[in-house]
This record gives sequence, C-alpha cells and structure tokens, in this order.
Amino acid sequence: MILDRIEELLREVSQLTAKDAAEVEQLRLKYLSKKGEITALMADFRNVAADQKKTVGMKINELKQLTLNKLNELKEQQGSQDTQDDDLDLTRTAYPMELGTRHPLTIVRNEIIDIFGRMGFTLAQGPEVDDDLHVFTKLNFAGDHPARDMQDTFFVEQNPNDVAKNVILRSHTSNDQSHYMETHEPPIRVICPGRVYRNEAISARAHCFFHQVEGLYVDKNVSFTDLKQVLLTFAREMFGADTKIRLRPSYFPFTEPSAEMDISCFICGGEGCGFCKHTGWVEILGCGMVDPNVLDACGIDSSVYSGYAFGMGVERIANLKYRVSDLRLFSENDARFLHEFEAAN
Repeated sequence: MILDRIEELLREVSQLTAKDAAEVEQLRLKYLSKKGEITALMADFRNVAADQKKTVGMKINELKQLTLNKLNELKEQQGSQDTQDDDLDLTRTAYPMELGTRHPLTIVRNEIIDIFGRMGFTLAQGPEVDDDLHVFTKLNFAGDHPARDMQDTFFVEQNPNDVAKNVILRSHTSNDQSHYMETHEPPIRVICPGRVYRNEAISARAHCFFHQVEGLYVDKNVSFTDLKQVLLTFAREMFGADTKIRLRPSYFPFTEPSAEMDISCFICGGEGCGFCKHTGWVEILGCGMVDPNVLDACGIDSSVYSGYAFGMGVERIANLKYRVSDLRLFSENDARFLHEFEAAN
C-alpha cells in the first residue's frame, strides 16, 4: 500500500548519513531525481482512491520536505568538514568585499541627461551600425561633400553605386536625430547619448571610439535665442553658477547658422591659465539651427517648423570636470584610475 511505502521512506530518510559530498549527491538522485523514489510515489498518486488523496498527498509532501531538509543538513555538515580541513590562517586580516562604482564617463553622461531632462528633453537612442542614408545623406552631406572626409568613417559594407546604402559605424550620434524625426511629429525635444567611431590614431588626445550626447528641439518659432538660453543653463548646472558662455561662428553640414560654444575657465575664473591656454575660455560643444534641408529630408515641413541641435563629447566634459590628461585611461579599465571616482557616485 502506498501509505506503508511512504512511512517506510520517512524512517529511512530520517536516518540518512553521508561521508562526503559525492554521497550526498547520490542520495539526492535516489530520492529526488526524475527516476527517484519520491517521483515514483507522485506517479502512483493518480491511482489513489479519491477519499484517500488528501491524506496521501499530505504524506508525500511531508516526505519530500523531510528529504530536502535532511539533504541540506548533510550538505552543511560536509561544508563544515571541508572548512575545518582547510589550512586557514585565522590571524590574517579580513578583506571586506569592495562595492563597485560607476565609470567616470557614465557619471558624466548621466549628469548631462539629468540636466537636460529637467529642461524637458526626453531620451532617444539609435543604432551604432547604421546606413549612410541616416548618418550622412539625410543630414545634408552630399555624396561628394568634403565634410565626409572630416569624419574618418569605418565602413562595414560599401556600395560603390549608391553611397546612401553603405553600412558604416556611425561617426556621430546625429543619426539618432534623423531616425527620430522620420518617425515622430513635432514638437520634438530629445537628448541622444551614445558611442561613436572614427578611424583615428589612438593617442592621449584622440581615440577610435568615444561618446557623444546630442540634443534636438524642433517646433514652431524656435530661435537661436532659445538655443543660447538652454546651453547657458546647461553650462551653469554642469560647471557652476558663475559660468559664462560665448558662441563663435563655425560650420556643420546639418546646421545653419552653426557655432562652437566656449565656457569661461572654471579653474582660473577667466583670468587665463595653462588649462585654458591663457585665453580664459574652454571649448565644450558645437551647435546651431537645424538646416531646412535636414528637416525636409526627414519629412518635416521646414516652412512651418524650425529647430536647433547641439552635440558634445562626453570624454571632453569628463576631462574638464576631472582634469584627465589621457583619453586612453577611460577605456583601459585600470582599477587604480577608476577607484579615484568612488566619491563621485
């Protein structure tokens, strides 16, 4: 009878012993494996009379729980024996487990996202491997545009008959903006962080991959004044309330007019020092009004809407905040370097 078999197994399990971990594993297989004793009882349970199912079911559960407890007890016994057998130096100083910390680039990126998030920008991210159409063509780079030569692009797959179909590693996060404008109606206010790639020689001042954060705002009646105010707010939030900015004319294919933005040196207060090369200013980002050709290429009517865009290097901002002289330190995972940023978390 099944109840008799359960009682027999209860007595048997309560008296189990094991010499080592291997024997504990054999006992587990004997009782709890797919072909074990308890599994066999569960299979026989279907044949139990309806008026006995409750009693038998409770007994099987009791047996299973007893077996689990007994096996755990035997495992703990084996573990304590193994510890006793180890040649431990009980006088050795204990080493506490160290907590991990965020990477300095992650700290800076999150701070940038937080600042713009409080100004109403939402997060948008696109692909790192993309087609030429979204990385260049829709951003006002003609097929023979000289600005393409500035990008030092990594090509994954080239199509000599149609450059728009080239597959590349993006050289800027502006491709996120072209994707977003294709699929969303204005008003658009997004911030796009991500990793980018350029075929450059690795040195203390340059790397073949780095990180950018770009912002885009498209709506009716957006002006350069709006852009300047947003960037001034960002600079003061990031570098201090006394920070000043200046905008210098520049050129980018996807913005017109375009500018580069400098901040007053927060080390010398604008007086001039070695860090700012005695100019009192430090460049941090590029910006401008979105070129109408870009809006039209992405399906937005440039006669109705206007917008601004800006982009900055995360490594550049991190260098300014933490005065890191060698870009390679950010990607070499030297624990001594990373430990310096524990307090910044």
